[in-house]
Amino acid sequence: MSTTKTLKVFQQGFNYSQDGQGNRLVIHLQGCNMRCPWCSNPEGMPLSGTLLTDKEWLTDRCCPKGAVKNGELDRNCCRGCEMSCIRTRQKGIRFSCKEISLDDLLDTCVRSKPMFFDGGGITLTGGEITVQFEAVKEFLSMLGDAGIHRAIESNGSHPRMAELIPLVDQWIMDIKHYDDAVHQKWTGIGNARTIQTLRDVASQHGNVLLRIPLIPDFNSSPSDAEGFARLLEDNILGTGVSLELLTYHEFGKGKWAQCGKEYTMPPKKISPETVKHFEKVLQDHGIRITHT
Repeated sequence: MSTTKTLKVFQQGFNYSQDGQGNRLVIHLQGCNMRCPWCSNPEGMPLSGTLLTDKEWLTDRCCPKGAVKNGELDRNCCRGCEMSCIRTRQKGIRFSCKEISLDDLLDTCVRSKPMFFDGGGITLTGGEITVQFEAVKEFLSMLGDAGIHRAIESNGSHPRMAELIPLVDQWIMDIKHYDDAVHQKWTGIGNARTIQTLRDVASQHGNVLLRIPLIPDFNSSPSDAEGFARLLEDNILGTGVSLELLTYHEFGKGKWAQCGKEYTMPPKKISPETVKHFEKVLQDHGIRITHT
């Protein structure tokens, strides 16, 4: 069935096993309701999209309004601008996303079916996919009708997350912190809805992968391991749930500068010993650890 809905997409590409089972077309949707300072995709935060610059190609010619001087973009000049810069042939400035109709996006997914080996399919990720909730819900239904395996990656904070449970074949969800106040301070929102989603999904869905991104100075201490273990022990009710630990990296640091933002995370790393300690504590509380 044809639809007039659209999705704002900032990146698409194939990946094997790290964003769901098998080989998958991973679609990154624009917009996020969190503001994590370690985010590797800061260009995906604002729903309206953002301008990105490439220092190597950023010259005065890139902006016909004179907003580029000495290799720097004065973003104050961009407010209210029609942004003709992104419609000219130049590499110094580009826009983060494009709006694609669900029909066209589905056509891309259907034509990609030969690539979905080893149980692969489509993964919707972000940003945060539920910022575009209505279109995402409709698109997941369209993918199901087309016989395509559906995975999502979400922070679980939308109040209507439970409506997506029957539309998702593999559920991947971040748990960033067990303490509501700390979660609020670092990400901009609390964790109450995420925890409720955790309860709902763990009890109703048979294929759930939880992920804890271990971040220095945020959630990687020995006491944090115990805090996560207590939260998960109390809320994981299903047998189809596993957990993966992701270690902090700076892969997105350069993108912050491209977006005209400061990257504030300190140059620290998560040690292998920290990961082993977390895994042992979680396993001791009956939580199944996996690695993708």
